[in-house]
Amino acid sequence: MEISGKGLACERGGRLVFTGLGFSATGGRMLVLRGPNGAGKTSLLRLIAGVAEPAAGALSFTGAGEDGEIAPHVHFVAHQDAIKLHLTVEENLAFWAGFLGGGDIGTALDALNLRALRSFQAQRLSAGQKRRLGLARLALAPRPVWLLDEPTVGLDTHSQGLLASLMTAHLEAGNILIASTHIDLPVPSTDVLDFAGVTS
Repeated sequence: MEISGKGLACERGGRLVFTGLGFSATGGRMLVLRGPNGAGKTSLLRLIAGVAEPAAGALSFTGAGEDGEIAPHVHFVAHQDAIKLHLTVEENLAFWAGFLGGGDIGTALDALNLRALRSFQAQRLSAGQKRRLGLARLALAPRPVWLLDEPTVGLDTHSQGLLASLMTAHLEAGNILIASTHIDLPVPSTDVLDFAGVTS
C-alpha cells in the first residue's frame, strides 16, 4: 500500500501555499509532516483526503482498491473534533458507526478511555475529553489510511500514550499513517517530510 505525490502545488485563498512537493507514504511506516504554521501541512492532508484539489502535480494511491479512490479508505481527523455537542459520547460514536457503515462502539470507548463518560453529553466534556471522543472513531471502524492533523492537541500524557498505542497497532497491521505533529510520539517506523524549501 502506498500514497505518493509528485510536483504538488496548493493554493488557498489565491495564495500559493507550497509548490514542487513530492512525498511517498507506505504501509507500516508513519510519515510525519514537520514545518512552521502556515507551511501547508494541513493543506497537504486535505489534498490527500480529497477535500481539496491540487493546483498542480498528481497524487496516486495503490493497494487498497481497484478504483484508485482514496476517500472511502481514509480516517481524516482535523483540528475540529467533529462531534455533536447535544449527543452523548455513546450517541456520537453510534452516529459515526452509522456514517462509516458499522463499527464496535465498545472497542472505541475503551481505546480512548471513554467508557466512564459514555452517557455524558459532549458539551459537558473538557477539551481533552472532546479530543479523545473525536479520535475514538479511529478505533471504531477500520480504515487503512489515517490522516491526523495535530492529533495530540489537548491530550494529557496518558491520553497521548493511548493514541500512540492505537497508531502503533495501525502501523503493525501494514496500514498508512500521515500526521502533522509538533511532539515526538513513541511510534516506531517514522519518516519525516520537512516543509522547509517547499513553501512559496
